[in-house]
Amino acid sequence: MCLAVPMEVLEVDGDSALVDQAGVRTRVSLMICDEMPQVGDYVIVHAGFAIRRLDAEIARESMDYLQQLLDSVSPAGEGGLS
Repeated sequence: MCLAVPMEVLEVDGDSALVDQAGVRTRVSLMICDEMPQVGDYVIVHAGFAIRRLDAEIARESMDYLQQLLDSVSPAGEGGLS
């Protein structure tokens, strides 16, 4: 199973961006993103590609849901999105 994750855009450099989720930073391609994100925007990321720009509130809700899922399957204090 694959999961796309909302990540915050820290910098944009041409067709790529540096993104962050809970301190994990990675560079992703923007070549298939629905619209060009700006610094501070959130994008949904899958397999190294930003797929689409997200509203900040929707991104936070998605991260909360993912955290709830992790909490339900992980012992307390292990892992996490924030």
